[in-house]
Amino acid sequence: MGRRILNDALRTIVNAERRGKATANLQPISTVMTSFLKIMKGRGYIKDFQIFDPHRVGKITVELQGRINDCRAIMYREDIKAKDIENYRLRALPTHQWGYVVITTPNGVLDHEEAIQQNVGGQVLGYFH
Repeated sequence: MGRRILNDALRTIVNAERRGKATANLQPISTVMTSFLKIMKGRGYIKDFQIFDPHRVGKITVELQGRINDCRAIMYREDIKAKDIENYRLRALPTHQWGYVVITTPNGVLDHEEAIQQNVGGQVLGYFH
């Protein structure tokens, strides 16, 4: 259920980017989605996001920047070891220069560069480029 919510939200962002919209509204929300968006914001793929009424169903408004080509959630839970992260990144992303694989680890939700730096593995949530 949680992966489907994340995937629907990421597809909404991609569709809004392709239509040239300035914002995208995401509903329902989850904490994993919020962590995913924080990584996207930290890497400069979105400008900002605001959470409205997080105690009930909630809504997130994302300010887009026009940099996202594709982002997806991996629907099946795939465990990945720290030493295999780079090989997974080469398989999942279309180029070697840009894009990030997002992994949930015991240290929190991290992108592949932070996970390699901290030498932790986990489960792949998705990717964006």
